[in-house]
Amino acid sequence: MRTLTIEPLTKEAFAPFGDVIETDGSDHFMINNGSTMRFHKLATVETATPEDKAIISIFRADAQDMPLTVSMLERHPLGSQAFIPLLGNPFLIVVAPLGDEPVSGLVRAFVTNGRQGINYHRGVWHHPVLTIEKRDDFLVVDRSGTGNNCDEHFFKEDERLILAPHQ
Repeated sequence: MRTLTIEPLTKEAFAPFGDVIETDGSDHFMINNGSTMRFHKLATVETATPEDKAIISIFRADAQDMPLTVSMLERHPLGSQAFIPLLGNPFLIVVAPLGDEPVSGLVRAFVTNGRQGINYHRGVWHHPVLTIEKRDDFLVVDRSGTGNNCDEHFFKEDERLILAPHQ
């Protein structure tokens, strides 16, 4: 099994998979009579049909034992999905490019700095949320509507990957 190299999350490296939601280097302007800086259009919510709705939820995630065997990825073909950390803790991201199935050899791993969120583009393969802390909360912006919006792919045993953040 291949051990994933964990890369620091940057806008450039993550661009094939989605948006990095952060203030650093982002467009901004003053509002509210100059008392508030608005960091504008950090990500775009994608939905498949005009009937779909963008919704906001909170996910409370428990840490998984590490090293982790990455045996599956999921995708949301009908909408994007954003994760914004609420407690300021770094978290891990495992992604693969768009395609009918994820290719094990193209899977990448990233770690946030605790002040960055991410927005997976519609259809991007990714691992379910991976917190580093024992428990963490995330603001999630995604899609509500009809139709199946979660495909799962389980890797064959010889395609599985290892995620070991403390090595």
